[in-house]
Amino acid sequence: MTIMITRRQFIATAPGLLGSALAISGCSRESESDSYEALASRTWRLGALSGESGISGVSGTALGRELVRYATLAPSSHNTQCWKFALDGDGHAITILPDLSRRCPAVDPDDHHMFVSLGCAAENLVQAALAHGLKAEVSFDAARNAVHVALAPVPAQTTPLFKAIAVRQCTRGDYDAKPLPRAELTLLERAGSSNGVRMLVITERTAMERVLEQVVQANTAQMADPAFVKELKSWIRFNGTDAVRTGDGLFSATTGNPTIPTWLGELAFGWFFTPKGENDKVARQIRSSGGIAVFVGQAVGRAHWVEVGRCYERFALQATALGIRNALFNQPVEVAAMRPHFASLLGLGGQRPDLVVRFGRGPAMPRSLRRPVAAVLV
Repeated sequence: MTIMITRRQFIATAPGLLGSALAISGCSRESESDSYEALASRTWRLGALSGESGISGVSGTALGRELVRYATLAPSSHNTQCWKFALDGDGHAITILPDLSRRCPAVDPDDHHMFVSLGCAAENLVQAALAHGLKAEVSFDAARNAVHVALAPVPAQTTPLFKAIAVRQCTRGDYDAKPLPRAELTLLERAGSSNGVRMLVITERTAMERVLEQVVQANTAQMADPAFVKELKSWIRFNGTDAVRTGDGLFSATTGNPTIPTWLGELAFGWFFTPKGENDKVARQIRSSGGIAVFVGQAVGRAHWVEVGRCYERFALQATALGIRNALFNQPVEVAAMRPHFASLLGLGGQRPDLVVRFGRGPAMPRSLRRPVAAVLV
């Protein structure tokens, strides 16, 4: 027998369903939480560095695997971890390749975010290599669509950016809305810029509201796209058990949402993931921020997107070292039809805005997970 339930009936009974589900899962929540937290703690550990030089004593393949572990702590769209790593036999290089099986064609049809993510991973590798007595030179191999990282011995240097790798997160919560001192903004601008990438900093409230309008319009357009919603839902992990099983995706707790059984999450997603609810959250979060950063590459192409990723990751690591949170709000650059108007609003002319990031001070959120190193090596 099939039982039909109307939208109104579901909304009326959903609080009871949610409460019952949480009560049922409560008897196992502690062990689930412990399991997730234990794995998160191991994932985000800062490896031992011995001696004044900071050299850990590991070498060869073991060192290569350790550098890859730091690289995987980089951010990626929907936490897809869309990368593979190849170690050369003599320890002189590491190649970062796109994992096309982890593409997000609805939100990222031209693989822009994928190659930005490779750049983020490359920057983590650069910082970790230096802490282990290696200088990393990054180049883009257009023939293979890969990032080549050459390694050569240098005196080890443990920088604040390296130490920040194990603390950095995209913090999807509210901030304190306080402006940052000019000295801190200068450090962020310096970290987030290069010869090929410009970082715009927006701290004036009227200008931030104009960006917010664009984010809300683009967010509304995305949520009206069934392919986008389906793709996003496929990367959501509604509870710690699912997050631990996959080691990837967006764990509900990292976005401030309750952890619930998968069956209930699948059922409730379409009812509670609404444009109004999401736009209200977007407005609250941007208005709680100290500012907005927009990253702009000098040109369009995969090599430039990798460079944008490196600059963003340096910015994120510098922000983390200063106790500043950040989170991506890329909707206006993801909706292609809106991108030219957004660029014009920012005074970019024909340039393409690559990333939109809010920043400010606020509490940490639960950490996301990563797949083990063995799963990303080729």
